[in-house]
Amino acid sequence: MARRRGRTGRAATGLRAVVMGVLLCWAVPAPAAVAAPDIPSYAFADDVREARAATGASGAVRLEAGATYKSTLDGGGKAYYRLELDDVSTTYVAVTAIPRAGTTPAVGDGITVSVQDADSGSCSYESATIGAARSPQPVTAWGAREIRPGKGLCQKAGTYYVVVERSDTGTGETAQDPWELELAPVSEPPLARAGTTSTPEAWDSATPAPQAGEPVGRPGGAGFTVATAVGQGVWSDEVVPGETVFYRVPVDWGQQLYAEADLAGGTTSSASGSGVGVGAGSGYVVDALELTLYNPVRAKVVARGTGYGGTQKSAALDPVPPVRYANRYAPTDPRNSLRFAGSYFLVVHLSTQVAEEFGDGPYEVTLRVRLGGTPESGPGYLGRAVPSGIFGADTGELRTDGATTAGDDPVMRAVAVAGLGTGSALLLFLGGWTLTARRRASAQIRASAQNPTA
Repeated sequence: MARRRGRTGRAATGLRAVVMGVLLCWAVPAPAAVAAPDIPSYAFADDVREARAATGASGAVRLEAGATYKSTLDGGGKAYYRLELDDVSTTYVAVTAIPRAGTTPAVGDGITVSVQDADSGSCSYESATIGAARSPQPVTAWGAREIRPGKGLCQKAGTYYVVVERSDTGTGETAQDPWELELAPVSEPPLARAGTTSTPEAWDSATPAPQAGEPVGRPGGAGFTVATAVGQGVWSDEVVPGETVFYRVPVDWGQQLYAEADLAGGTTSSASGSGVGVGAGSGYVVDALELTLYNPVRAKVVARGTGYGGTQKSAALDPVPPVRYANRYAPTDPRNSLRFAGSYFLVVHLSTQVAEEFGDGPYEVTLRVRLGGTPESGPGYLGRAVPSGIFGADTGELRTDGATTAGDDPVMRAVAVAGLGTGSALLLFLGGWTLTARRRASAQIRASAQNPTA
């Protein structure tokens, strides 16, 4: 079965259909036999930079806000990276660790991320673990150097360090495995005018009815940087055990995000016949399906998992407060993480143990997204965030059906970025095709003029 990752476009126009045909002629090999579904690997950004991990502060590679980095964390060791910070901006660094597929991590296997100043003073500390399902999946923890009135540590300009290490208990078979890392530093500017530091106490904590409607097929992305953009609605994908899919939802200031993931009973049918074990298996998988919400800097907000026994199950996130700047002054999550507008990430993982009990799949997963609350004006930043636009809801135009705009059409984008070679040949073909069409039309007009009909 062919797996599609990315966004789904509208039906093609005549020109787009021709472009598709030309691209397929050049790019698609002859059909081959389709085996059981493979687990798609984590997708890094196209412009990801390599960052060698240092074993100590000496020689630590500098990370720049707005860039995305790829590195490796050796089992049992620490990885150091360097930040050069001013005394006015808050900096966040999310670290995603990718365990090797086909392994069985320990329950406590994961990573810890800390930010330290030049004197080893701790600015932040957070950990993330695989969990009871022991299914290899990307795990993300974040570090931060926050500029905050009255906070003594980590307020000065200077050199800081991001320290990443494994949090395994040492009992898992993957304890010494190297893990790939993705690091994403972000810089948040200060406010133009000081705002309130008190957290609003009253908010609507009622759970609304799940978003209703006919599911629209929308394959999830295979990583944060390629997360599929969706809005309020009902979206579906076919997921194989061990796979993790990423969606992003623009959420404005003052809005609340509600989400639920449904796992259908049995595997889906496919033309290739790769669906295995429909209705088979009589066991039960703990934490078979997990839905996690991350904020725009990839800090975990809330998560919910559900077991699976072969019949349909649902995992709904607990209600979370509206997005407000002052939420950062709350003592705990999830409110503390709901501190800015922007694209929030919904990440769905299907445990590898589902295949052991019920077959290789794929399995239909339905994502129900609802937005509540009334959009409000932002707090008024003094300067720009890096990357630009990350703390706003203008992170991708969405049509009313939640699909991406025409500018994101994969085929037309391929034409737009075509360079020499195949791209030039394609453009020449399109020019010739257009000219031929015009000549035929002109000939038909002349013929009609010479032989008018009654």
